[in-house]
Amino acid sequence: MAELRYESGNVKSPYVHRVGILAIGSHLENHGAALPIDTDSKIASYIALQASLITGAKFLGVLYAATEYPFIDHGKHLEPEVLVEKQLIPTLKSAKKCLDLDWVVLVNGHGGNNPVKEFIETIQEKSQLKIVFNNKIVEIEGPHAGTGEISIAALLGFLNASKLDEHCEFDKYPEVGMVGLEEARKIDSGIDKGAREVENLGVCVDMNLGESMLETAIVDVIHDIEKIVGDK
Repeated sequence: MAELRYESGNVKSPYVHRVGILAIGSHLENHGAALPIDTDSKIASYIALQASLITGAKFLGVLYAATEYPFIDHGKHLEPEVLVEKQLIPTLKSAKKCLDLDWVVLVNGHGGNNPVKEFIETIQEKSQLKIVFNNKIVEIEGPHAGTGEISIAALLGFLNASKLDEHCEFDKYPEVGMVGLEEARKIDSGIDKGAREVENLGVCVDMNLGESMLETAIVDVIHDIEKIVGDK
């Protein structure tokens, strides 16, 4: 990946060290033949780390657990309430205590984590931290295990290119594009649209697309941090 060219004045403030960045993805979610089961966590972690390196905000690593909508079944996930109460809040409380933080930016790489947004007030109250939920990569990467994620994985070096021909065997890998997840397609029109795209076009590696998506997501996290620091 080409070096991200980005300059910022606000992130030079020492207050940036009171901001943490935590990746949230999914470690146990099927992604077809060519992508690993922890694809979302790898992508979210990369974005969070790069934003931390550029801004000076503290990198907090990645949350191990994830949640998912009840109508999507392609991995192992916790109920949203369990994720928030048993995993996320304790992690944030520990980070605050150890690292003297005021803010944490959650860098989300898994669409099934979106229900966490409904608990932000509770998370803030119990962790005594202010929270920003950054969802940019989920918004722009396209269908699940599709060309977007394939291209990012190729760029970051964790794509199994030898399995690309097998990847769109939907009988074996129904989670690719969510083509074979019939209930999800019926309930969510956006999922169905993405599934039809993958059915019609398949998937491919587009290094320029992968780089553009990563840069867009990293810059969006940087902007979140700039806003936090700029308000101080």
